[in-house]
Amino acid sequence: MNKSINVTEIYGSNVFNDSVMRERLPKKIYEELKKTIENGEVLNSSVAEAVATAMKDWAIEKGATHYTHWFQPLTGITAEKHDSFISPLGNGKVIMEFKGKELIKGEPDASSFPSGGLRATFEARGYTAWDCTSPAFLKEDAGGITLCIPTVFCSYTGEALDKKTPVLRSMEAINKQALRILKLFDDTETTKVTTCVGAEQEYFLIDAKDYKKREDLIFTGRTLFGAAPPKGQELDDQYFGTLRDRVAAFMHELNIELWKLGISAKTQHNEAAPAQHELAPIFDNTNIATDHNQLIMEEMKKIAAHHNFACLLHEKPFAGVNGSGKHNNWSLSTNSGRNLLDPGKKPHENKEFLLFLVAVIEAVDRHADLLRLSAANPGNDHRLGANEAPPAIISIYLGEQLEYILNDIENGQTITSSENVNMAIGVSTLPIFKKDTADRNRTSPFAFTGNKFEFRMVPSSASIGAPNFVLNTAVAEVLEEYATQLENTENFEEALDKLLTKAVKEHKKVIFSGNGYSDEWVKEAEERGLPNIANMVDATEAYLKDENIALFEKFGVLTRDECLARAEVKYEKYGKVINIEARTMLDMAKKQIKPAVMKYAGKVAASIKSLEDIGIDSSVQRELLEKITFNLKAMDSKINELEAAVDKAKYMDDMVERAKYYNKTVFAIMSELRKPADELELLVDKDMWPFPTYADILFYI
Repeated sequence: MNKSINVTEIYGSNVFNDSVMRERLPKKIYEELKKTIENGEVLNSSVAEAVATAMKDWAIEKGATHYTHWFQPLTGITAEKHDSFISPLGNGKVIMEFKGKELIKGEPDASSFPSGGLRATFEARGYTAWDCTSPAFLKEDAGGITLCIPTVFCSYTGEALDKKTPVLRSMEAINKQALRILKLFDDTETTKVTTCVGAEQEYFLIDAKDYKKREDLIFTGRTLFGAAPPKGQELDDQYFGTLRDRVAAFMHELNIELWKLGISAKTQHNEAAPAQHELAPIFDNTNIATDHNQLIMEEMKKIAAHHNFACLLHEKPFAGVNGSGKHNNWSLSTNSGRNLLDPGKKPHENKEFLLFLVAVIEAVDRHADLLRLSAANPGNDHRLGANEAPPAIISIYLGEQLEYILNDIENGQTITSSENVNMAIGVSTLPIFKKDTADRNRTSPFAFTGNKFEFRMVPSSASIGAPNFVLNTAVAEVLEEYATQLENTENFEEALDKLLTKAVKEHKKVIFSGNGYSDEWVKEAEERGLPNIANMVDATEAYLKDENIALFEKFGVLTRDECLARAEVKYEKYGKVINIEARTMLDMAKKQIKPAVMKYAGKVAASIKSLEDIGIDSSVQRELLEKITFNLKAMDSKINELEAAVDKAKYMDDMVERAKYYNKTVFAIMSELRKPADELELLVDKDMWPFPTYADILFYI
């Protein structure tokens, strides 16, 4: 039985949050720090010194012995280097010390992380700098308790080398432009506009013993071989089904650890595929939500081990069943708590809401290539476009009510709105409630869901940093143009109506309410001129376009060099990932599958001889042996072909050409190698198959 816990007591207990700072910092220091956090004012060194002392004392009281600058390099995961608080006194004694300079700056090796050419091996210096807008926290593990200080990571020459810095820059950009818009509507109270995010996290849990027997899962995060089991997800009995005790125990511990870290884990349930689950947190400011999502993924993997599970975050760990995504729910909020994407009861009269809504629509239409890029990784190439996830085509679902309003705007008619109606289920004892004004469309990659936009294309294993800095920057650009057009007009209302009408007419092509999984939509999207970017390699080109570089430079989010560097990192990562997958596939095929198949084929051949020696018909055994031999020869041929392709790729110097070769050639051969191997799995004695099958992994936990 689980012990009862008091959530209100443990929530945020491992976070140096606002209430802790208010209690432990001198009032003047606290107020100065809040000015930096809330208004972006420069951090005073004396404030940093006082905060460092208070943070150290709090952490030591909690049992911490070390601290680390916790950052998010371009690897996509987090990094940390631990230093102890001890400082020798010279008499054989030590004191526990932590200074302001240690709080605000660290020096990890910048050449040992992906930099896209911004740092060479001999140019090692890099800096981590304290992000005071995201609270410090304590991590508990087998090594003890460590004070983690969220930081950004940059090179010696100042370029961003992480996922976090562009997020912070983009938040400043959209804040500045949104405030200009609000001023036009006579809002004199709002002093800050913040983007908020709630990132739903999908994942698989499988038995650790099965995970350890599969080279492909260990090295690549996905199964490179595997025949479909007799039962998949066709009965829809996993989705929202009753949690198994073992899974529930994992979720219970995960919730507790996340709540300690101030992460508002809210929703948990079984997802559509066998062994698949989801966790959803409550919204937070985008920079904090970015940190929290990284912590969620780290805690999932760590806590899974406590329950003899392995947590898989790959976008497509198993062929033939749904993969995993990360729904990025994005909204705009003022410092007074107002949601600028809330339509209100009369959205047709809410011109402020309509302006922000149309700005997002225009931003998404203009920069669909960048949004697609922000959701691109090797794993997502397996998932996007299948009947389980949004297509690779960026489109927006608004719902009937808002589409109706936009049609009125486009046609210059008096804007009206449909009324809410009661839901009639036909049973007198059931409660009466208001029906939503729009249905949901789970096939849409970018859907309006009441008072926010849900970007459903984001990869499950990736940082949410890129999707959000791209979205923030794209919307900031449109808001800047709108503000410039409206600020000096003599008749604001008339100018606003003209702007809305023009924007709707020019960008309505990105709005689509139908089935995004259908072949018809692919054809229609092409006719509308919407891009259909099929894979990560093609998507990465968006970083190299002059107009996109100009966008990021204009709003100070990325420099040209930083854009080019990120492109290089993506091309290089794609090649490395596919190379690892191909080599793992060859290893498994040659050292595990072939020997097992040949051993079984030998048994079948011996059986044939034994039967024929005593004059009994062996046609069934012969047919089986012929099928085995046919597929074994086909597999061996593809092994040789894949080995040659991987060897050729090694000698390709141009990283773009190499990435394209891996995508078009190596990956295609890998798919062809898998087919005969999976056929052999269905022919060979189960006890002789060298690793756990899909049935073993997905249904026996």
